[in-house]
Order: sequence, then C-alpha cells, then structure tokens
Amino acid sequence: MKRNHLYCGLILAMLGVQISASAQKQIDIQTSHSGLVFTVAPNNKLYQSYLGKNIQPATVRTANATAREAYAQGGGSFLFQPAIRMVHTDGSASLDLRVAEYHTTRVNDNNSVTRIVLKDSVYPVTVQLFLSSFYKEDVIKSWAVISHKEKKPVRITNFASSMLNLHADSYWLTQFHGDWAEEMHEEDSKLTSGMKVIDSKLGSRANMYQTPAFLLSLNGPSTETEGELVAGTLAWSGNFQFVFEVDEKNQLNVLSGINPYASDYQLEPNTDFTTPEFIFTYSAKGRGQASRNLHNWARNHGVLNGKGSRYTLLNNWEATQFDFDEQKLSGLFDEARLLGTDLFLLDDGWFANKYPRNDDHAGLGDWQENKKKLPSGLGHLVKEATAKGVKFGIWLEPEMLNPKSELYEKHPNWVLKLQNRPEDYFRNQLVLDIINPEVSEFVYKMVDDMLTKNPGIAYIKWDCNRMMTNAGSPYLGEKQSNLYIDYVRSLYAILDRLRKKYPELPMMLCSGGGGRTDYGGLKYFTEFWPSDNTDPYDRIFIQWGYSYFFPANTIACHVTSWGKQSLKFRTDVAMMGRLGYDIDVARMPENDLKFSQQAVASYKNLSAVIGQGDQYRLVNPNQQQRAAVMYVDSNKSKAVLFAYTLQPRYSTNWTPVKLQGLEAAKLYMVKEINLYPGTQASLPEHNKQYTGEYLMNVGLQVSSANPLTSTVVEITAAP
Repeated sequence: MKRNHLYCGLILAMLGVQISASAQKQIDIQTSHSGLVFTVAPNNKLYQSYLGKNIQPATVRTANATAREAYAQGGGSFLFQPAIRMVHTDGSASLDLRVAEYHTTRVNDNNSVTRIVLKDSVYPVTVQLFLSSFYKEDVIKSWAVISHKEKKPVRITNFASSMLNLHADSYWLTQFHGDWAEEMHEEDSKLTSGMKVIDSKLGSRANMYQTPAFLLSLNGPSTETEGELVAGTLAWSGNFQFVFEVDEKNQLNVLSGINPYASDYQLEPNTDFTTPEFIFTYSAKGRGQASRNLHNWARNHGVLNGKGSRYTLLNNWEATQFDFDEQKLSGLFDEARLLGTDLFLLDDGWFANKYPRNDDHAGLGDWQENKKKLPSGLGHLVKEATAKGVKFGIWLEPEMLNPKSELYEKHPNWVLKLQNRPEDYFRNQLVLDIINPEVSEFVYKMVDDMLTKNPGIAYIKWDCNRMMTNAGSPYLGEKQSNLYIDYVRSLYAILDRLRKKYPELPMMLCSGGGGRTDYGGLKYFTEFWPSDNTDPYDRIFIQWGYSYFFPANTIACHVTSWGKQSLKFRTDVAMMGRLGYDIDVARMPENDLKFSQQAVASYKNLSAVIGQGDQYRLVNPNQQQRAAVMYVDSNKSKAVLFAYTLQPRYSTNWTPVKLQGLEAAKLYMVKEINLYPGTQASLPEHNKQYTGEYLMNVGLQVSSANPLTSTVVEITAAP
C-alpha cells in the first residue's frame, strides 16, 4: 500500500500530466538488479537521487533526494562542469531548465523508455532526456534531444549524453589507451579531488589513443567477481569526452558525450540536436557481471545480427600485399577452401588505373577495378570463388582519397582542408568532406554500384586509415565548428542508406586497427578489427581489454605470421573471437595445414558457445604471467576454456584454474582439443568426468611450465 501513491504519480506522468509544485515526485527506472531514481523537486528542478542496487523507491525518498541536479546547466549557479551550456541569440549564456512533463513508454516486456521534458523558464528552449532501460540485461541507454524556437540559431557549447552523480568513499577509474598496434592498455587510478578527462580530438579515427569506454569502481578497486562498479561506453564514432569531477564533498559527477572541443554547434530554430547514446550498466558483483550485461545487451540490441553466426575467412594481405593478379587470387580461393574457411577477403590494391594502387601512395578514391590486375573484373572473381565453394569479400576505404588520384584531380575541393594552409597528409591520404551532399552521394553510390553489379559479394571490410588534421570543410563555410559532429552524422547517414538496401550484408568496422570500436558504428557492422597487431602475445592483452565491453562475436581475430610463437599458440589466441586467417597457406608444412584444418572445424563446432555464451575471465594476464578465459552456453551444458602461459619465471608452480558459470550438480566431460598432430594431451584431467562443483572449486591444471604455450578445453555436460 505504501507504493500506491507512487504508482498514481507515475500513471499521471505517463499521461504527460503537467507537474504541480506542491510535492516532490520520483521517476523510477529499474532493471532486474539495478535502479536509477530521479526526483522532481517542488520547484520542478530535476535531481538524480540514486544509482545502485535495485531498491524500493520509498527507500530513496527517505534519503537526500535533491542532492545534485541531474542535467546541470552552465551560466547559472552550478559551479562545476555542466552537462549543457547554450548561448542564446541575445548573447546570454545561461539556462534554467525545469521539468515540464515526464512519461514512461513500455516498448515490450524487457524494454521501457522514460522521457523527461525540461523547459527553460524564460527562453523557448527544450531539452528532452531519454533513458531506455533493458530489464533482463541490466543495461540503460541515456541520450538528450536539444531544440529551441528562438528566431535565429543558438550556439550550444556543451551537450552531454549523460550526467551520472555518485557518492562513495572512493572512486577507482579503469581506462584504456594506446596507439597503433598497442591498443587497449588497461590502467587503474584513484580519482582525487578535481577533474579527470578522457577524450579524443582526432575526428575520423577517433579511438586511436583513447577508447570511449571506462570502468568506474566504487569504494575500492573491483575484481572480476567482487566490487561495485559502473561500466560505460559511448555509441559515437567521433570525438568523445568523459569528465570525472570530484567535488569538495567527495561527490562525483560523470559526464559522457561528444567532445565539445572546437565544436560549438550552431543549432537552427525548430531543429533537433540529438546526442549519441551513452550505454552503461551497474554491477554489485564485479567486472565479470558488468561485462556479461553489456555482452547480452549488444547481441540482443546493439550489434548488427548480434545473434547470428559469423564467417571464418582467409585474407590475402600477408600472402600477396599489393602484388597479385587474377591467377594468384584464384589459387588463394583454393587455399581458402582447403583450409575450410567460409570466405575469401580481397584486401587493398585491387583498384585504380590512371594511378594504380600498387602501394599506399596512389589510387585511393578511384574505385574501378585495376585492368592490369583484374582484367575480367570483380564479377569474375565473385563467380570463380563461388564455383569453388568460397564466398567473396572485399576491402574498401570509402571516406578517403590519395592526392595522386583521378578523384582528387576532378574534385580538389571534396577534401577536408584548411584555407590558406598546406594540405597535411597522413598515410599519403586525405579525408573526404562527406558533409557535402555531393561527396556523400558519391561514397554511397560507389558502394551501392559495386554491390549492385556484383551481388555475390558477401562481406565488406570498411577501413579508415587516418585521423583528421588541418581539417576544414569547404561545404560548411562559416559553420566550421559543426565539422566534427556533422562528419559522423554524415557517415551514419550513408550507412543508414546502405543498410536499408543491404540489411544483412556482414561488414567489418576497421580504422587502421582499433581506431573505431564503438556501438555507434556497430549497429551498422557485424564486427570490428581490434588492432593491426596480430602478435598473439600482444593480442591476449588487447582482446582481454575489449572483452570488458564487447562480446566475442564482434572481435575479429586472425592467425598471421606476426610473432615467433607456435602456430598452435597463434591459433588458440585467435579462436577467442571471430576466427580468420591472414597467412600464406601454400607455404604451410603438411602438419601445420592439417592442424589448421582441424582447428577451423573445431572452431565452427564451438563458435556458438564462443560467440553467444557467457564469458568468464578467470586469470588476468595483467596480474599473472598467464591468462584464462571461458565461455558457457545458456543451458550450462557446453563450455570452452582457453588458457595461455606467457613468460613465467623458471620453475613456476601454477595453481589450478577454477572455472565459473557451470551448474554445480551437473557432470561434465573434460577434453583437451586443438592438439597439434603427433602430440598428446597435456591436461591431467583430459577425458575424465567431474561435477561442476569440482571444476568451480578445485579447478583444472591448464597452465604449463613452458612459456608461450596454450591449452583449449572443451567441457560438455553428460547426457
């Protein structure tokens, strides 16, 4: 009975009833294990009252319900970094937002969307806050829609997607940073008084140095299985910013959204400015649970065909680089079929004639088949691959061009460049000004024409190999501060059009390695390329870092010749994600080929568990000279364990690795797989049965005394 008045208030709110100033009201957003509560004060200001374990709203009401404003505005009495700041047409730089209405729409049994409408007390400005909660996955998406009805454009200088307010004894931030071939360095630090900013100003290849994702632990560092934390990531393929600000009361504001750097946005009247989605989850059971929440959400809602299967593939790059012709490619189709992969991927170098693409200095932007290399055209390759039982995929870099190209000769103003400054090259190329509708149409038509003429193309690798420098848009004219934002919106508009016409075509999101790894892009792509570094030792750490936020079926992992480790070690590492090969199969010794064929077959048998199963990170390579990860299907009847020994000191005595996620009472058969021809299983528990309770409390002796070795274990419930 105590909740009846709350339900009445929520029902009125759902009907869009105007709010009275006579009493506080609460907006309760719940998932299965977490809760986010807002309070509407008597003066109609909006406050965040609670974020944490799922509790009764009445419990929150007894606390300080108006501790801090939920979407703080600049120019008023708020003394810290604001969520929003606007300069009006009269020059005033202030907002005073009050709740005008709110309502919750139930989309289905799992998803509800809460819309909170804030209006300025003087100016005709509206900010709509949206919070979409996914009950089963324990995930919330937050974004804002800003609009106005002033007579001329206003300037918005801050525009956060989310402003989370937290109060704990201490805050521990885990961030991820790096560079080309060294992505996802994991770093933990304690937040102290003041401001910590993680951001990007790189434009097109925005994630090159910093990753748009974080773990925020409360009251002490979290572990895989213990601790309270928020895991968050921004769905945006451009400049981003996270601001963590601890105030004088040891309270923490977390702002997430587009980086406002050089992006004061000129917003026209009666036009919506929609921020990207900030996606976050709260866990009281450590990092592992937070990751599984995000993985489940991603497969169900965030990634193109997230519940579907993925192709295994063979890429030609290491075998040929730019040096190939039709005959050589035809031989590689045979190698893909021999290996057992589903698809052959033709990489860079297949296009341009006046300035042939024989290296990375020329041809980019001239998307016609190179007549010397491919006289019969792409259609011939597609048909020949299909006839050999292999699907055909192709590499593109649609957003870029080389100055040495026909496209540049015809359209020198189609590139991003500053007036009165020299062009600045990176990888001998420039970024196309896709904000310009003519350029956007060119990019769309290029991809569409290729797919229309060659309907058998089954896969695209969409690359983007440079960031923005000396960037100015000839099309934008005086609105240059809109560039970084409008570029990403234009990219998404192109992808929207392509997806409407080709809704199921698998595509890899690539950006010189891991320069684009975000859910803004992944709603158009089935997977992403995490790094050009495929050395398996380094990849263990890189893939470990990405696994905090992305499920295994989105992380493309290839067996290559990088590194001096054994083929088995390289293969076992690549099997943790979407398996592919970028290797010269023709030069493989007989046993290497036999092992690889067996590994591809084993991966296909286990790919559903790896791609769709719950992931458990068991041993952290940042803490020990070994790593272990396992995946368990939803019925707890099938699991696979990957264990890697790195560089242990001589005579290290490893303890058994305790498994997770199994059913204690079930009996499981343990079998070591991926054995190299002529070798025997090294696992002492091989081909024996154990209860789930035993495996989770005693464990398996999977770690070796030998450096750079690996073990793959298939775990199957007894019938």
